[in-house]
Amino acid sequence: MKPVIYQLLPRLFSNTCETCVPNGDIEQNGVGKLNDITPRVLKSIKDLGVTHVWYTGVIEHAHATDYSQYGIVRDNPYVVKGKAGSPYAISDYYDIDPDIAVDVPDRMEEFENLVKRTHDAGLKVIIDFVPNHVARRYHSDVKPSGIEDFGVNDDNTYFFSPKNDFYYIPRQKFSPSIYLGEGEAAYTEFPAKASGNDCFTAFPSQNDWYETVKLNYGVDYGDGSRHFEPIPPVWFKMLNVLRYWASKGIDGFRCDMAFMVPTEFWKWAIPNVREKYPEILFIAEIYDVGLYREFINVGFDYLYDKVNLYDTLRGIQCSQVSAAQITNCWQAVDGIGDKMLNFLENHDEQRFASMQFAGNADLVTPSLIVSSTISTGPVMIYMGQELGEKAAEAEGFSGLDGRTTIFDYWSVPTLRRWYNEGKPGISKLTKQEKSLRKLYSTILNICNTESAISSGMFFDLMYVNYNNGKFNPHRQFAYLRGDEKATIVIAVNFDNIDVDVEINIPDLALKMLNIPEGEIEATELLTGEKAKKVLSSQIPFATKIPHNSAVMWKIAHHAEKCSKKKKVE
Repeated sequence: MKPVIYQLLPRLFSNTCETCVPNGDIEQNGVGKLNDITPRVLKSIKDLGVTHVWYTGVIEHAHATDYSQYGIVRDNPYVVKGKAGSPYAISDYYDIDPDIAVDVPDRMEEFENLVKRTHDAGLKVIIDFVPNHVARRYHSDVKPSGIEDFGVNDDNTYFFSPKNDFYYIPRQKFSPSIYLGEGEAAYTEFPAKASGNDCFTAFPSQNDWYETVKLNYGVDYGDGSRHFEPIPPVWFKMLNVLRYWASKGIDGFRCDMAFMVPTEFWKWAIPNVREKYPEILFIAEIYDVGLYREFINVGFDYLYDKVNLYDTLRGIQCSQVSAAQITNCWQAVDGIGDKMLNFLENHDEQRFASMQFAGNADLVTPSLIVSSTISTGPVMIYMGQELGEKAAEAEGFSGLDGRTTIFDYWSVPTLRRWYNEGKPGISKLTKQEKSLRKLYSTILNICNTESAISSGMFFDLMYVNYNNGKFNPHRQFAYLRGDEKATIVIAVNFDNIDVDVEINIPDLALKMLNIPEGEIEATELLTGEKAKKVLSSQIPFATKIPHNSAVMWKIAHHAEKCSKKKKVE
């Protein structure tokens, strides 16, 4: 199966509050719960064509809400971003975040039940693994016997020690450019620890990851030396974390900022986890194309392709970058294209429909088709993307930035209408939202109902169409996907006008994909239209492509035998 991943934050996903206020607390704005993700909800997600659900923010992280009555150490709100806090400021690697539990003492059981429900729905479970940093205040109240918290044996008189879990700025007080409170309520830290974004100073700015502390994997950032023998204590602690969550029956980890952790750790840890859990997936968040092959070689199954395909598609959509640049994208990852995880949205990126991006969800088809069908690798969508969520509110800490907040208690308008108090459906959606969800369902289901997409070959047609007067390579892009069963001619149109194009298909493509030549019955997969099409290296493939849309013409290879085919001389 080609993985089709649906990312959702339980805290936001099922929150039905219609009266959220900026910077509101959990009592004012409400919060979604794990138990809200019912079999009915999961079936609706699966019906989109989804194969995996990435539950974001399920591990306990720092937040302003007080759960001390349950034995959970309270976080200092002055070093928490927003009232709800960042899901990536982990405060207990062995616990479920209490915000998303109906009954806080039963929070782990509620998560385990969600894993079972997800599997029963025919879906697989991915969760975050956050290896690079922890919350400013880290303490595990439920850690297994024999596990030590981070930093308990550190010598904080050293900036770096191979035996330390953290990096310290000796003799300096933590003094970020944010307000840390007054008196007994103030947050104090001495000596200061380095912040998570490799900020090795006691004075991080408000734009730094000041709410987190960088973990020490044996790299001395003072002189660049690396100390991996004996194995650093953080390595063993993180291996225990990975094995712990793998034992819960999850199917994969999305590894946050994986490239900020030395590859030597991954090369050691991934095989150790797979000794007992051989099928578990590892997905790397990574932003350097030059490191892609190295991270595949140490054991990652899939990598984010943000700085390559995502940035190019965004440039085509927003900045008049030529569509022909998509060719450079697949060439940059040639040989590992099936390892690339493509997306148009996630929690870090601006919403496609936001005013900061495309401004209109109806423009998504060309980019969605390319990101989901250019390879056999995974495609990911973000909760509400399939409904055209605009993220048009200034929720609080997040501000009006075109993103759905990960820091605030909030409710997502499109999802709230679709979720419909636990009875998901289209009855409360707008006409545009209904149409968009149907489009996503069509495209995402094609990813696995058509083996030419899920496991077939790719052939770029641009090199024979650059000088084609009936095809604009700056606003259209065309390619083939095919296997022994069928060939699919895919052409996308980023232009605001309908176009009639003639696409040259070289003899090499016909031979490589074993494509039958002649006039053959074809089916357009997005609309169901049937038409006779000519496939030949001598006569261009003619088709109309609507504005801001695409065509996917499928030619079944058995058509050569069962239709009255006129040979093209």
